[in-house]
Amino acid sequence: MSASGGTKAIVAALAANLAIAVAKFVAFLFSGSSSMLAESVHSLADSGNQGLLLVGGKKAQREATPQHPFGYGRERYIYAFLVSIVLFSVGGMFAIYEGYEKIHDPHEIEAWYWPVGVLVFAIIAETFSFRTAIKESNQVRGNLSWKEFVRRAKAPELPVVLLEDLGALVGLILALVGVSLALATGNGVWDGIGTLCIGVLLIVIAIVLAAETKSLLLGEAAGVDEVKKIEDAVVDGTTVTRLIHMRTLHLGPEELLVAAKIAVRHDDTAGDVASAINAAEERIRAAVPIARVIYLEPDVYSEAAAANGSDPKKTPGGAGH
Repeated sequence: MSASGGTKAIVAALAANLAIAVAKFVAFLFSGSSSMLAESVHSLADSGNQGLLLVGGKKAQREATPQHPFGYGRERYIYAFLVSIVLFSVGGMFAIYEGYEKIHDPHEIEAWYWPVGVLVFAIIAETFSFRTAIKESNQVRGNLSWKEFVRRAKAPELPVVLLEDLGALVGLILALVGVSLALATGNGVWDGIGTLCIGVLLIVIAIVLAAETKSLLLGEAAGVDEVKKIEDAVVDGTTVTRLIHMRTLHLGPEELLVAAKIAVRHDDTAGDVASAINAAEERIRAAVPIARVIYLEPDVYSEAAAANGSDPKKTPGGAGH
């Protein structure tokens, strides 16, 4: 994911959510609708989340230091994980609490035109933000389905904004349904039920975000396409005759570590081996530009060692992946 694309989607979502949060809170003050209060807190939490993503992107740009020799790329993962926590606690749990209170102590919605008008405005604004996120995501997701894109994306910003905007749109519809039923029946319990549904929705989205971001924090390998490109680039058939085994790790969304054991000819000189390694690194970087950190260990391939198993630790000269 390009940093500019992610930033554009975040800024669009931030602008929309700030405007919506103010409008929803004003509507709550005039109408007393618990759905509007839950939605205003939801939009406020989303605004804070977009701020966290922007901060994470800025911190990730810091130069590597002796204490952090691989840089700060994973800052983006950390701040995305914080987003899931905020969405769960400030958004979801608050909405469930507010819905529970409204069901146990229902009251009629006053000045109905305020919540209805604001919800219609919010749906329009969120649709604009969601459209921007979809447009930016389409530029990088390729042939992946939306589910696969959210699960496989190494850059967390666009999946986070996509899920937040989707949750916001569905939440607005739930709030509109709850308010409409409360107005139609004169029973404020429906407003509380709508608020409870919003809370459950936000918690589900927060759990999905937390699970996906946790995987990135633990360290994910390169995608299937990138691994294939690296494997093809390493072996030239002349100086590097075989890829014995390889490991890849994302140090950040746009920075990849590649560690591999490669087979060279048994009669190569030290100079030949050094040249082969340098040439292989150049081929890898040309094939996969985000491969920033590359460690290649030369070895002589042994059929006997390969026959012992596929564990690289047990077969230093044998095959393994």
